[in-house]
Amino acid sequence: MGTERVEKRYALLLACKDSEYVKQVYGGYFNVFVAAFGEEGERWDLFRVVEGVFPEMNELGKYDGFVVSGSPFDAYGNECWILKLCILLRTLNAMSKKVLGICFGHQVLCRALGGKVGKASSGWDIGLRKVRIVKGAFLDDLDDFPPALSIIECHQDEVWEVPKGAEVVAISDKTGVEMFTFGDHILGIQGHPEYTKDILNNLIDRLLNTSCIEKGFADDARSKLQIAEPDRKCWERICKMFLKGDGTVGKII
Repeated sequence: MGTERVEKRYALLLACKDSEYVKQVYGGYFNVFVAAFGEEGERWDLFRVVEGVFPEMNELGKYDGFVVSGSPFDAYGNECWILKLCILLRTLNAMSKKVLGICFGHQVLCRALGGKVGKASSGWDIGLRKVRIVKGAFLDDLDDFPPALSIIECHQDEVWEVPKGAEVVAISDKTGVEMFTFGDHILGIQGHPEYTKDILNNLIDRLLNTSCIEKGFADDARSKLQIAEPDRKCWERICKMFLKGDGTVGKII
């Protein structure tokens, strides 16, 4: 008898509520993340942490990796669910579980592990941003990767200081910590590898309608989106190889 293949299992810790648009077009953010990072034969579970739904502590060992999504909330806020999420992330770190943090997830990971997060002094970053890889060994095994990758951004907070022992592995002209690693099991990305331009355009509309951003700023962001593309396939490859690789981040990305 052959050995039975063990199903890989991942959890999305969703820190935002589904917008009506994303629900109608994509079936919710869960589907957006699984389409970007998931592969056939895997099991993905959804935990709406923003609504207080968390995995049970005695179930954590069953997962091969966790993804923490973006959020309209501040990663340095003291809402009960954010404090509970910080405890969960510290627990996952102690277990050496793979954790990928996206935008808010990147920031709250940093906070949970002892770093500092706050408002960006340069204001909102919305649109496409060129991110430069600053660690030489980071892409050693993928020599077909360019030294700079374009990614969709949508944030007004940022990492001020990474946790002790963490490494900054990517920067941009706008943000000093675009990506960081902690050990070989934690990766934070400030941008949105999972976003399509369509999702961002709708988000710009919602931010404009709620007076979070001004019309001129929104128009400028939209016009720049029309003439360039994010390197989505490269970012998806980075995220998949991090979540599913067996080596260290430096070797697998």
